[in-house]
Amino acid sequence: MRIVCLDLEGVLVPEIWVAFAEKTNVSELTRTTRDEPDYEVLMEYRLNILKSNGFTLDQIQDVIQTLDPLPGALEFLKDLRTRYELIILSDTFREFAGPLMQKLGFPTLFCHELEVIGKSIEGIKLRLGDHKRKTVQYLQKLNFEVIAAGDSYNDLGMLKAADHCMLFNPPSSLSQEYPDMPVAREYTKLLSFIDSPSK
Repeated sequence: MRIVCLDLEGVLVPEIWVAFAEKTNVSELTRTTRDEPDYEVLMEYRLNILKSNGFTLDQIQDVIQTLDPLPGALEFLKDLRTRYELIILSDTFREFAGPLMQKLGFPTLFCHELEVIGKSIEGIKLRLGDHKRKTVQYLQKLNFEVIAAGDSYNDLGMLKAADHCMLFNPPSSLSQEYPDMPVAREYTKLLSFIDSPSK
């Protein structure tokens, strides 16, 4: 049985931190997993910026409420979910993802949680280190054929572990580093790959 694992930000919805950076004019927050391969280093960097500027969880959630799925994402998911099981594997946080999951039709999401005191984000609670790769491996142990797609460095574990993988709208640096990974820039091509990954 085939199961599909997708990244969230950059694949189905806009990058949350980039949107917040644009809203607050704090350009340092535009740094994402497309730029920094080490997720925990990136989050420490982000949390320091939040604290130094006094930004609260409420302020980030207000921006998230304004975000919509990327053009074509809803139609893609609707078609995909009629044929395959889907799990979204994301390094976002439960406290961020709610409004986006509602707009996407509540697909299954595996992600992390924040440590929040009052309205201040004090830290992160990772569900599991390297959870994307490990989730794929556990699904394979359950005899699933896993097809994965993502756009960033933090997706590489998931992509390399999957039976079949595709980069979706990756930065040029990533596609150049991994020229053997097929690339899609439209949902129609990604869906065709999921249907026939061996072609």
